[in-house]
Amino acid sequence: MNPRAFRSLLKEVHGCQVCAGVLPLGPRPVLQAHPMARILIAGQAPGKKVHLSGVPFDDASGERLRAWLGVGQETFYDEKSLAILPMGFCYPGTGKAGDLPPRPECAPQWRARIMAQLPRIELTLVIGQYALAHYFPGRYVNLTEAVQDWPNRAPDIIVLPHPSPRNNLWIKRNPWFESALIPVLQQRIAQILRQPGSP
Repeated sequence: MNPRAFRSLLKEVHGCQVCAGVLPLGPRPVLQAHPMARILIAGQAPGKKVHLSGVPFDDASGERLRAWLGVGQETFYDEKSLAILPMGFCYPGTGKAGDLPPRPECAPQWRARIMAQLPRIELTLVIGQYALAHYFPGRYVNLTEAVQDWPNRAPDIIVLPHPSPRNNLWIKRNPWFESALIPVLQQRIAQILRQPGSP
């Protein structure tokens, strides 16, 4: 796809009104993409703070995620390095136990069209249960099992828990995650970003 056509696609996404009638704060798609991107972050849906800023992972979850990846903000927000495509592009609202699931209309509407224009992706990070259900429907009993399976998924795809502070207890109960998986993840990220042709 030529750059003008890709920009046109993103403009179409940002103007989406498919879920306008059910989004508590209205539509505001939050994503980051460029055909040159090498790494894909497949998350869940933006929270309220991200909705208000319009910047992906502009919150405590983003701070932890960048620490996990071993990258600073400049690299993280370089669209030619990292694409950020959550399962739902808009803030879905809050329920009794935190944010609601991503709107189910979003991924079928947009994901395949955008992914078709990201031919250089070498590593996909599947973050959280909703992204896991999209990429590996019925494959794992739970998220923990999927994260533990990283030796069989790397170097092309790695499942991560959501970096939200709500998962502090999970991280504490699974010390292998930060001692064994995170160093491998950071090494893989650095390897991709060092390759010729990277921005």
